[in-house]
Amino acid sequence: MENPEAVTRYLTNKGDLKKSFKETVVSAYLHYVRFYALEWNKPKFRRSARLPYVPSSEQVNKLIAHSSRKYAMIYSVLRDTGLRPIELHKLTLRKIDLDSGIIYPETAKNGRARALKLKTETLAMLKEYVTLRDFSLDETMFPDTKALSHIFIRTRNRLAKRLCEPQLKKFRLYDLRHYYATMLYHKTKDILLVKEKLGHKRLETTLIYTHLINFHDEEFTVRAAKSVKEACDLIESGFEYVTEMDGVKLFRKPK
Repeated sequence: MENPEAVTRYLTNKGDLKKSFKETVVSAYLHYVRFYALEWNKPKFRRSARLPYVPSSEQVNKLIAHSSRKYAMIYSVLRDTGLRPIELHKLTLRKIDLDSGIIYPETAKNGRARALKLKTETLAMLKEYVTLRDFSLDETMFPDTKALSHIFIRTRNRLAKRLCEPQLKKFRLYDLRHYYATMLYHKTKDILLVKEKLGHKRLETTLIYTHLINFHDEEFTVRAAKSVKEACDLIESGFEYVTEMDGVKLFRKPK
């Protein structure tokens, strides 16, 4: 431990270690070096850039449908809000408005504060859960990240085997956040809104969600507008402009 160069050689020669793990070791050992006033020319290990996996709506719905009532509620909350698992774990009743269905999480990674809206059916499940457990205002309501991941993996693997869909094994708990972000961008085309809702500090972190998934197989409701007023009404209802044909403007939104 007191020989920084030996640490450097070990990390450099261990080709079987992931670069992300080496980064973590370097960060931890750097604290040790500074505390004991040692000199160390720390090595740099760059992670290979890769796109995160985004599950389909069908996969998300299957997972929720085949989970226990408690975990169906938990996965629905993550789907609706894009919360990180650690942010979910830290939620207390004080940070949830059960009347409006708005969550005010403690954002991880020193990110921006945000307000996140639950769907009506998710809010109903959450209210039932809270009523049955009778939580105090500042009591932790959800399992820690280790327990959340363990139950998720077990449920996902069992479902993949039952449905003969090995593709489901790519689906991680954290991917519900990627799903939320990608769907939000798809619906709004507002990358700044996605940045705000994810609590990101840097726009570059959010930009990845502009090109993660192919939505050609998604189903849409289509409407036509023959006047400015009809077009304005459709936009206010969540429709997005697609094209114009024979003097009629066409709009769509996901079903």
